[in-house]
Amino acid sequence: MKQQLPCEYMIWHGLPCIRKEITKCLINNFGFNQRKTAKLLGITPASVCMYMSEKRGNIEIKDKDIMIEINISAERIIKNGEKAIIPEICRICKILRSKGISPLFD
Repeated sequence: MKQQLPCEYMIWHGLPCIRKEITKCLINNFGFNQRKTAKLLGITPASVCMYMSEKRGNIEIKDKDIMIEINISAERIIKNGEKAIIPEICRICKILRSKGISPLFD
């Protein structure tokens, strides 16, 4: 079996999980509705629905420190808008990679 590059793994597995957790955080912790969340993150309302129903990004991040960082990212995205999305998702990705990708999703 061909070994997957870390960035390839993150595109297929990590990115949907990060987006899902930021989406859930915006809705559950900050009171955003699905439409407002979609607009802020630059995704469709259907994507928000899929993240919330765990049809997309269905791997659970169990590391509490990562979840705290995701909450911080959500706050920064709320405060700084669209320009904060890429830096914050990349920041979370780097943290995931520094801790080792696989154990976080097992």
